[in-house]
Amino acid sequence: MGWEFARQLCRQQCADEIWLIARRKDRLQILAEEIQNSAIIPRCISIDISGRAGVQQFQQLLHDAYVHTPFVIDTLVCNAGFGTYGPFADTNLDRQLDMIDLNVTALTGICGSALPYLKNGSRIINTASLAAFAPLGNFAVYGATKAYVHSFTIAIAAELKDKGIKVLSVCPGPVATEFAAVASNGARQHVLHGKSADRVVAHALKELNRNRHTAIYAPLWKLKAVLSHLVGKFLFARYTYLYEKRPSQPLQNSTHLL
Repeated sequence: MGWEFARQLCRQQCADEIWLIARRKDRLQILAEEIQNSAIIPRCISIDISGRAGVQQFQQLLHDAYVHTPFVIDTLVCNAGFGTYGPFADTNLDRQLDMIDLNVTALTGICGSALPYLKNGSRIINTASLAAFAPLGNFAVYGATKAYVHSFTIAIAAELKDKGIKVLSVCPGPVATEFAAVASNGARQHVLHGKSADRVVAHALKELNRNRHTAIYAPLWKLKAVLSHLVGKFLFARYTYLYEKRPSQPLQNSTHLL
């Protein structure tokens, strides 16, 4: 989805530069080559944004760039994140903590670090998940991180409204990305019934322009979000634990996946 946000924002020509930030430099360069013919200049920045150390790197990046050439951030997209399939007791604890570092700590720190560089008309897009609306068995930590992202995003949307800054929480269900391969540690290569990333992102940008604060693309996803409020949280978690098993392979060592 990060690729699609980059592509579609470039087509909107809403800025002079687009900063592509991730760990994998080779992937960044492929994307930069794809969009280099647009009116927006791509900059590839290969850093690990995870945890407080990643946030500090991002802060320094903004500071150094601003000292050289003052700028305003038109659109901030926080899309980095990963999940793990399986019961909490059976998943690698270091990996779960890495997930919190990326999904929660990094996103919070990046939003906070970017605030001084936003102005009236600027936008923040945070990728949460349909998993944000109820606790999920076999997906406990991931669902909890995305519940945080959604709650945090709606709260800052309320706080920044008077400053003219739009904030959107994107809450997708299954999307056709490499998410499943990462979450299952290779046991499942493709997301089941995944929607196309380009449509999910296009819908999110449309909702942002409509001053909405939550974007849920598919009608079935919207129904599930509503139903999650009608079922007890424990019952929902128990049901998904018993009946929505997700394949996974054991991970012996801690790794940063994104």
